Amino acid sequence: MTSGSGVVAADTFTEGPISISDPWSRETPPGVSRAVAYMDITNNGKSPVTLTGAATNKARDVSLHQSKTEGDLVTMKLVEGGLSIPAGATVSLQPRGYHFMLEELDRGLVSNESIAMTVFFDGAEAVNIKVRVRSVGEMHH
Repeated sequence: MTSGSGVVAADTFTEGPISISDPWSRETPPGVSRAVAYMDITNNGKSPVTLTGAATNKARDVSLHQSKTEGDLVTMKLVEGGLSIPAGATVSLQPRGYHFMLEELDRGLVSNESIAMTVFFDGAEAVNIKVRVRSVGEMHH
């Protein structure tokens, strides 16, 4: 599949009915022990699945959060009970929305490295992905 725009094709990881594309994170400033991970998750199956969480050996804890902007205030809350993905739908984890929070990293994330991560679902097999770390200045298309 080639695209004329010169944009690198997004990484896609598929397991059963689930496809996860373009998982990415941002490099962490010195001394920061938490990071976020974003991705698009598509349920190609005939029945809904629930995104329940993720794990990586780089962080002691990974949790699913939702950022909400209300006026000038950005609040972040833990997503209880997982995130439902209807059959045929794509859910995007993105800035100012849902995201995985990686806490207590074993070391800071460096631009261009890849982090192995496993994403867990209720109703589908876990998917192993590699999260690409972007530099702070790198724009996300």
